[in-house]
Amino acid sequence: MNYRMMGKFIYRILVLEGLFMIPALLISVYYQDTKAVHGFLNSLFVIGLIIFLLFILCKDAPSGFYAKEGLTCVGICWIVMGLLGCLPFYFSHEIPDFIDAFFEIVSGFTTTGSSIVPEVEKLSMGILYWRSFSHWVGGMGVLVFLLAIASVDKRSSGYTMHLLRAESPGPDVGKLVPKMKQTAVILYKIYIALTLLDIFFLVIGKMPLFDAVCTAFGTAGTGGFGIKNDSIAGYSPYLQNVCTIFMLLFGVNFSCYYLLLLRQFKNVWKDEELRLYIGIVLGSIGLIIWNLRGYYETFEETVRHAAFQVATVVTTTGFATTDFDLWPSFSKGILLCLMLMGACAGSTGGGFKVGRLLFMLKNLRRNILRILHPRKVQALKNNNRLVQEKVVDNVNAYLAAYVMIVIVSFIIVSLDGFSITTNLSAVIACFNNIGPGFEQVGPTCNFASYGILSKLVLILDMLAGRLEIFPILILFSRDTWKR
Repeated sequence: MNYRMMGKFIYRILVLEGLFMIPALLISVYYQDTKAVHGFLNSLFVIGLIIFLLFILCKDAPSGFYAKEGLTCVGICWIVMGLLGCLPFYFSHEIPDFIDAFFEIVSGFTTTGSSIVPEVEKLSMGILYWRSFSHWVGGMGVLVFLLAIASVDKRSSGYTMHLLRAESPGPDVGKLVPKMKQTAVILYKIYIALTLLDIFFLVIGKMPLFDAVCTAFGTAGTGGFGIKNDSIAGYSPYLQNVCTIFMLLFGVNFSCYYLLLLRQFKNVWKDEELRLYIGIVLGSIGLIIWNLRGYYETFEETVRHAAFQVATVVTTTGFATTDFDLWPSFSKGILLCLMLMGACAGSTGGGFKVGRLLFMLKNLRRNILRILHPRKVQALKNNNRLVQEKVVDNVNAYLAAYVMIVIVSFIIVSLDGFSITTNLSAVIACFNNIGPGFEQVGPTCNFASYGILSKLVLILDMLAGRLEIFPILILFSRDTWKR
């Protein structure tokens, strides 16, 4: 294990985290929020001290960085980011409990949106900005951002792919172009362009600029931290519809946008995952509209709320325009299924991913055909390309780990004595990076009632869900730390 190379990456990530805090500090200075200013200054001091120590210890790190180091480095980086990223909340006393502050910022970085804050409007402007910005930087991935801006030499060329695969969501991660750095740059250019476009449409809908920026951060990262107690419910129907459209756009595999830039429109439409994603979204909206007929005063309101809640759940964003916990059981059942599924691979959305669901359905069909035609070779294809068996094995392993973690987490959080629906939806909401669940963790409630042990379990669930399980899981393996 190349510990010094890992330390080198950690202090580079902390440099970025410190730089990301500066706009929030300036906002706090502008609004004269003294406690928030002190919170950010103290946090920057602690981060700077750790950066200095790691730089001294790791500046002569030897080369040699492989898959094990890549997975381990990503897992540790995200934990360290959370431990230090929560310091402004804690030092400013706006979230006085450290575990609560840690829960909140991990929920931000992992784009979960589950919160322990009962009244977000009481938070200062700088803290609100930092809370929302954590979604944006966590959506595409902070290590991908580092790869996009850092210089890459020949010694680095071997490990950049390991970092991308460890942090990027999906069953099979690859490059858009031959060079890894160029892939990271392309991803972030698309990400920034869509975010700016979202802000533009929100502003022309007369949303205040600060609200538009924070809302766009939550939409782009599919995170869902709102800056209002009622989330998006208090904004106009136009603004709600804008959020619906952009949530669905950010739930699409970003490689599709790259193909659009290359004018390969036919290849985009032929993408099987995209077509399944669109079909599930439209089908879910239609079924919920049918189930909610007469629930709202007008048909337009029914369509708007149904489309918004389907979009926010399937993309694991977590915004809300209505209390869907009061909907009929059929509609809530559809939302629960969407919580489990999630968005497309290669998007900023969480969940199991539509791509994995597609692979599982195709593999199920192949196994049935093998039973019927045992002598016939049954190849598994995706978008007319042969799928390697190791990808199928990875999907099966992911599913096994997924089920195991949900069961164990559910049993542990059940110690707090809440209902089965509350506990199960809390685990699913955190593990799939969704945000709200049902009943006592529903869209009008929060996670503050859980005890310390449950919050720590849910924090690990959020990290495991965002990092596709294995970068967190291998941290608990003894073999990981052997020489």
